[in-house]
Amino acid sequence: MGLLSILRKFKTQPGKELRILLLGLDNAGKTTLLKNLASEDIAHITPTQGFNIKSVVSDDIKLNVWDIGGQRKIRPYWKNYFENTDVLIYVIDSSDKKRFEETGMELTELLEEEKLQGVPVMIFANKQDLVNAAKASEIAEGLQLLSIRDRAWQIQACSAVSGEGVKDGMDWISKNLKHSGKK
Repeated sequence: MGLLSILRKFKTQPGKELRILLLGLDNAGKTTLLKNLASEDIAHITPTQGFNIKSVVSDDIKLNVWDIGGQRKIRPYWKNYFENTDVLIYVIDSSDKKRFEETGMELTELLEEEKLQGVPVMIFANKQDLVNAAKASEIAEGLQLLSIRDRAWQIQACSAVSGEGVKDGMDWISKNLKHSGKK
């Protein structure tokens, strides 16, 4: 589904390796999103205590997605994964309005990181299938995303459980990948 569309875009660049960093607060739905993208069963997901890596290889192109745990005690270690990131996916639990300020501060810190400078950001406003979920436009306004001027970014309403909105976000990513010359 989503990961394969990104691979297709780079079939003309053999030996290419792409690195996607998947971040967000704990319980935002990062691992569910990753398993959905990899077409894996999402029935039994436990909190990520470190990181998960999914690699997809096709025609000499390798796509590595790093899903890093979002618990407060793990977040200081996120910086160890910034090097050579081609795309940042940031996942927000749209139904957890009490944590919008916290997730906004974490996202702001990420956007200020030198090693992530200019890296495109896809913000998934996850859990849209829940009745109390804030709309993506409300989240964008509340987190002042419209002030981001130094990179391509997009906020996409989605449900990692049903997959709704995920393909649209992945299509945006495949169109906005940073074209680095790494092999």
